[in-house]
Amino acid sequence: MRHTIESGLLTIFLEGHIDSANAAFVEKEVFDVLKETSPAQVIVDAEKLEYISSSGLRIILKLRQRYADIKLINASSEVYEIFEMTGFTEMMTVEKAYRRFDIEGCQMIGKGANGKVYRYNRDTIVKVYNQNADLEDIKRERELSRTAFVLGIPTAIPYDVVKVGDCYGSVFELLNAKSFDELMIEDAGNLDFVVKKSVEIVKILHSTDAPPSLPSQKNIALEWVLQVKGYFDEKDYTKLKSLIQSLPDKKTMLHGDFHIKNIMQQNEDTLLIDLDTLSYGHPILEFAFMFNAYKGFGVVDKRVIENFLGFSAETAYQLWRKTLEQYFETTNQDKLDEIELKASVIGYLRVMRREITKGRHHTPEGSATVNACKEMLLSLLPQCDTLEF
Repeated sequence: MRHTIESGLLTIFLEGHIDSANAAFVEKEVFDVLKETSPAQVIVDAEKLEYISSSGLRIILKLRQRYADIKLINASSEVYEIFEMTGFTEMMTVEKAYRRFDIEGCQMIGKGANGKVYRYNRDTIVKVYNQNADLEDIKRERELSRTAFVLGIPTAIPYDVVKVGDCYGSVFELLNAKSFDELMIEDAGNLDFVVKKSVEIVKILHSTDAPPSLPSQKNIALEWVLQVKGYFDEKDYTKLKSLIQSLPDKKTMLHGDFHIKNIMQQNEDTLLIDLDTLSYGHPILEFAFMFNAYKGFGVVDKRVIENFLGFSAETAYQLWRKTLEQYFETTNQDKLDEIELKASVIGYLRVMRREITKGRHHTPEGSATVNACKEMLLSLLPQCDTLEF
């Protein structure tokens, strides 16, 4: 046995076998360390523990009686099964060991608020969560993916949890799948196919009533308004808030980050991925996210769009307009301009708020983005009396 202590957290590393032959010795060593270090919290790392008998389990039980929040981590399948069969998993947190993935050299095919998606190999993609994320984030997304699948949304289901460096990841099996941005990069002639399939899958999503467990995207947008309040006078702030507040509380399911990097083509199937942003609300909120991906994020520098998607900003804007045409089944440019105006109000609000909450508004680039979004909003607000369509 070895241990580390840092900021009151004691980590005990158990190795080999713990049974009746050595349990008394291990127990003495463990409690000598407790006496020596007086920790506030204890974690038992079982990565190298091969077997534990009932004698060893009593040591863990005594630890749990002293430290109610004790966790045992990195348990092999065999060791985890012992803790599960004896009821320990119901009394305390016991975490399995996870396979380790090395993503060095892997292509990043998507990026969201909670992590990045990489192509691990020909058949597999892995979503790597941000370093501050924990298992609860993964469990939530797995549950959201399951919910969407059960409701008939074509999506990839995560089948394994892995460790990537110090982060957790979810693994998806996508045989011969390509993201829609890959299809566009390969051949710009795929644009009509990409638009057609994108509209088909977003219409499936928007025809689905969201379960009550999902958050309201309208409420989230109202939080954005509050976060940019200091940049507007009372009149403009009130109008911006009123426009969003007046949106009807539709139960339409929204992806929350819909763009072609989050859509995959697997043989004949089109699949939606990265569902941790699922929510509900008026579809104009979804179009705001699309607008940002295809135009809004390039408010200062269109190369932001080009670097994100991998093709020209002009092609991205063409993709946006054709998507509107097919979704609304019209080529009336006045109508499409109206939809774009409404989507851009929410889109620029979101871009502005993102720079502020991430602290980038103190940098020259972030400040330029915030100011550009503010100017766009000040020019758009007088033209807009409602965000509905």
